[in-house]
Amino acid sequence: MKKIIEGKTYNTETALLLGDWQNLWKGDYHYCREELYRTRKGTYFIYGEGGALSCYARYIGGSATGGAGFQVLSDREAKEWAEKKLSAEEYCKIFGEPEEG
Repeated sequence: MKKIIEGKTYNTETALLLGDWQNLWKGDYHYCREELYRTRKGTYFIYGEGGALSCYARYIGGSATGGAGFQVLSDREAKEWAEKKLSAEEYCKIFGEPEEG
């Protein structure tokens, strides 16, 4: 998938897939899948898709259906996403070991 946002191209085929998260299964209305990518220039983005009751839903003629979309993330937002949706091992592989609390 490819999308142009604010004059810049975000392409899932050329960016590096860092991690992915999914809840439920594709046939469920609440289904959601997100993939975290980093472009060659170091910009993070999410490509996500979901069912009719997910945050990726589209509304056509008053009815909801599944949809997909891109979201550009700051470094901080990418780390927050990874903290919530990836394992500690996956997070450390992407961002390195954080300091101990």
